Amino acid sequence: MRDLVRHTRILAIVGDILRVRAEGAAFGDLAVVENTDGSTALARVIDLDRNEVSLQVFPGSKGLSTSASVRFLGHAMRTTYSANILGRVFDGTGQPIDGGPDLSADPRIDIAGPTVNPMMRVMPGKMIRTDVPMIDVFNSLVESQKIPIFSVPGEPFNALLARIGIQADADVVVFGGLGLIFDDYHYFRTTFEERGVFHRTVMFVNLAGDPIVERLLVPDMALAVAERFAVDAGKRVLVLLTDMTAYADAMKEIGIAMERIPSNRGYLGDLYTQLARRYEKACDFKGAGSVTILSVTTMPGNDVTHPVPDNTGYITEGQFYLHDGVIDPFGSLSRLKQRVAGKVTREDHPQVMNTMIRLYAHAQEAEQKKAMAFDLSPYDDKAIKFGRLFRERFMDVEVSLPLEKALDLCWQTMAECFDPQDLLIKQSLVDKYLPASDKTEAASQPSEEGAGDDAHEEDAA
Repeated sequence: MRDLVRHTRILAIVGDILRVRAEGAAFGDLAVVENTDGSTALARVIDLDRNEVSLQVFPGSKGLSTSASVRFLGHAMRTTYSANILGRVFDGTGQPIDGGPDLSADPRIDIAGPTVNPMMRVMPGKMIRTDVPMIDVFNSLVESQKIPIFSVPGEPFNALLARIGIQADADVVVFGGLGLIFDDYHYFRTTFEERGVFHRTVMFVNLAGDPIVERLLVPDMALAVAERFAVDAGKRVLVLLTDMTAYADAMKEIGIAMERIPSNRGYLGDLYTQLARRYEKACDFKGAGSVTILSVTTMPGNDVTHPVPDNTGYITEGQFYLHDGVIDPFGSLSRLKQRVAGKVTREDHPQVMNTMIRLYAHAQEAEQKKAMAFDLSPYDDKAIKFGRLFRERFMDVEVSLPLEKALDLCWQTMAECFDPQDLLIKQSLVDKYLPASDKTEAASQPSEEGAGDDAHEEDAA
């Protein structure tokens, strides 16, 4: 640890940024700012220019005197890590805010660290079940995957995130809230408590009225804790982050205060790097557990070319696109689903997944033809019926089904709308999984040619 030297040469205070001349400070180090009235505030080094150090003051610089002194602590931000943090809620500085027992005696870990050595990574090949059909069936979530929910303000993305946290077959859930309004924080906490998963959940929460610098620390604390649970305890950890656009906006605001030159739409040029450093913490560790990251990224104006979703799309392995209260099967993508579909799931999973999406695409085309008053074929009528059932049974975010039951419901839905020959699925799978009554009915219906022969024989008789 470096010497704890007190510095009094404050050069300037701009917004919540304090500049001081000091030697030996390191990027990310914590410091204590002692005001002339005896009050203290925590600060963090966010920029170094030779011996000129810029610090972000956590509670803000209001009332801070240029005669204040700065004492560097010699270490970066730390957070508590032990089994005792399960079922607890922390703020953006890692301090408990739930009124629970004191944790000051528990071990603390640095939140800043490198990503995992590639040699210690295992190729993804295990599925995380969520009981959300639009995810499990059509875009499976895989352990160690990093994937965002793309949506717009006003959509039920927080409700979806909470449902996944409750229903996912993970050992530990680590939640990171960024700039949440109190209602959203209360919703997540009460939902986790009422559904009986709070005992395996850790929450790090930055509210909308909390200091912005804490917003930048929440993902690092959540991921540091998740990594230790995975490596030290061998746990399968699911990290939930909402909303990463608020995280990027906080970076932009601090960059403006530091008078940095913006890049695209006011965001700094290192936006991609900062996002990638967090998302790349997702990993399936060799001989240990795994960290899977599911985040929310809101798109201002539903613009997927906005810098935050645009950069996120280059980092992550797909996305879930939530709009109009449903997960869009065409806008969503899981690039790792082929590693589990049919390999660790039921044999019919890949063909059912592909066939259902193909038939729903036909339903969309038939509905467009109907809207434009074109004549519909008998197949179009079947497709329209299928599209209605597909939306009711699978696309509603309130639907909750285990994967096997969802696959059975897919077969039932296809059987209700189409003949077996319309499905273009392997006959062996049709024989095994298509509901027996539908196969019997299809087999008992004579072909047009056969029907004519029977009629001719009756006339002859």
